[in-house]
Amino acid sequence: MGATKSTEFSVKNNRVAKYAKALSHPARVAILKLLIQKQACICGDIVNELPLSQSTVSQHLKELKEAGLIKGDIEGAKVCYCIDEKEWNTAKNLLNEIFISYQALALKCC
Repeated sequence: MGATKSTEFSVKNNRVAKYAKALSHPARVAILKLLIQKQACICGDIVNELPLSQSTVSQHLKELKEAGLIKGDIEGAKVCYCIDEKEWNTAKNLLNEIFISYQALALKCC
């Protein structure tokens, strides 16, 4: 979505869209699950766990970091990634808000 259109929506809706975009690729979901499982991870370890090249993993890590879901610390020549707990909780709350707001009704739909 272009910047001119995103300004037409609330800050909250834009944040939800940012998180949804970050979660919209199975490789990024796999990376997040791996980071959750290991609690911290060095990029090379991620490459060893996934059927992707180093450059592809790096691109997915960049997307997750731009969305704020992960953070990375430089340790020598390596970058150690982990879940950004504060942003993760914000994303969880905003996404849960959408799912919880739906009430299954006895309406006939499509």
